[in-house]
Amino acid sequence: MGGIIDRNGTLQFDFRYDGFRIRESSKLAANKVNRRVCAEKMRKIEAEIALGVFDPVKHFPDSQRLRDLFGHASNAPQRIPVFKDFAEIWFAEKAIEWRQSYADTIRVSLETHLYPAFSRKRLTVISKAEILEFRANLARMPGQGDAATLSASRINHIMTPLRMILTEASDRYDFINPWRNIKPLKEPRTKVEPFTLDEVKAIIRTVRSDYRPYYTVRFFTGLRSSEIHGLRWQHVDFERRQILVREALVQGRMVPTKTDGSVRDVDMNSLVYEALTQQAKVSRHYSEFVFASRLGTPLINQNTTRRIWYPLLKSLGLKARRPYQTRHTAATLWLASGEAPEWIARQMGHTTTEMLFRVYSRYVPNLTRQDGSAFEQLLATRFALSSYDASNPF
Repeated sequence: MGGIIDRNGTLQFDFRYDGFRIRESSKLAANKVNRRVCAEKMRKIEAEIALGVFDPVKHFPDSQRLRDLFGHASNAPQRIPVFKDFAEIWFAEKAIEWRQSYADTIRVSLETHLYPAFSRKRLTVISKAEILEFRANLARMPGQGDAATLSASRINHIMTPLRMILTEASDRYDFINPWRNIKPLKEPRTKVEPFTLDEVKAIIRTVRSDYRPYYTVRFFTGLRSSEIHGLRWQHVDFERRQILVREALVQGRMVPTKTDGSVRDVDMNSLVYEALTQQAKVSRHYSEFVFASRLGTPLINQNTTRRIWYPLLKSLGLKARRPYQTRHTAATLWLASGEAPEWIARQMGHTTTEMLFRVYSRYVPNLTRQDGSAFEQLLATRFALSSYDASNPF
């Protein structure tokens, strides 16, 4: 129930609406006649609230606070929701367009970062200054692993749903988008630290024999971790000597590839062909996955990295690098051997050569037009291809 109070000789409306306490002046002197007028208006306000058609700005058009909270008055009253309520609506509408892994990433950003900062704020109250302050706070948060703070890339990924939500809300509720002219943080170029061919040879020669085919395929196909862990035997074409990349293992679920362009047929060179032939003798009879645990389940990237990859690099005296560098290694070795950039881009799952040159430009010695044979020749001169042995391929 609302009430009418006397404040310094002027009557004031005092009531609650949508979780807010509203106290607005009637601009009428405190007397019996004006109190009856205000009481009648208070009854009308309460009736409109009960019917769900109350527009605070329409009743109090001079109130800057109400305009900030509930938007500008219009002929059709429209409630401006708080950030979390609208974000949930937006998420439900957009999630059907996304791969599950991306939806999971957005959900983490919402729950971990955006809701704590903006949850109960009315959309029209969020200002550009608050957005910039929020981003500055993210930049002071500790990063993962050895990183002192969150990377520019991570911050941009957190900010992306905030930008999308505010942009959609400003269109839908017709208010000025506070995101205007906020540019993403500049991200450093992709860190490329490929292994040399001699280092690759040392790694594959030294690694446990049951993981030798796995790392051979990683180094000489450029498959992503999610792609090689989700690789099933049905997508290994020995007759055509191709690996058919059609899906990936992300957060324990089989999902479509990262992008539509990632769907591709990767050519097997002789080392890869022999490695997969050896692996087929090991796992094909008990698992649908090429590289599987003893239970037939796909390998878990974190476990393999922690138990096999980093100890192996340490034992060889090599700099610790993420397993993703095996993908960079494949690209740089192809480039160094003189393979055609268009062919390399197809093997990597890039729709054009633009990213190839942007990321690996300093590894391009020439632009000879070949089709995989140049790399095959390089391997033939450095490795004994005709006598591949899973226990000692070199």
